Amino acid sequence: LKKEPESHDPRYTEPVRRVGMRIARAANRPDYQWEFHVIDKPKVVNAFCLPGGKIFVYTGIFKYIASDAELATVIGHETGHALARHGAERMGMALLAQLGEAAGAVALNLQTEEAMRAFDAAYGVVTNVGLLLPYSRTQEYEADHIGIILMALAGYDPHAALSFWSNMAQESRDKPTIEFLSTHPLDKNRIARIRTQIPEAMKYYRPRM
Repeated sequence: LKKEPESHDPRYTEPVRRVGMRIARAANRPDYQWEFHVIDKPKVVNAFCLPGGKIFVYTGIFKYIASDAELATVIGHETGHALARHGAERMGMALLAQLGEAAGAVALNLQTEEAMRAFDAAYGVVTNVGLLLPYSRTQEYEADHIGIILMALAGYDPHAALSFWSNMAQESRDKPTIEFLSTHPLDKNRIARIRTQIPEAMKYYRPRM
């Protein structure tokens, strides 16, 4: 918050806090210190969470949000990351990868600088593509699933998740991404999986006025 321009515009801060607190109540984790912040960067289409319930939403994402329910999709997803402790898991996986690299270098008895550079490059590709990226995509799918359950419990129609991610798909339509080399699922795959989870989420949905 010292480095990023925090927004105090009620057009953004009020819905983020309103929707955020409903999602937080649905999460039922009183041990979390929930905070909801808006970062004033209109060109940044993003949101993220920090451990313990610190949620940040960039103003740039609002151009793809047409309702509180679609905002609940974003906040529910980030809350899902927090509840599943994905931040800590990612740090653990990165540490294991570093330890594995050091152990591999010792085991191979690499003695020249050229050999070390070649090993580091090869190890980085194998670890990133074979372990870290698939693990990140798994976390994204898990956060989606937790998120739509939370939004349903909070009284937001889970179908809004489909409209939100369809809106986001328009953002990436001209920016094709190879899912195999991405931390996030392809939009069409994410939407397809969420669609299969909607019936489960609807069991928890009770509209609120």
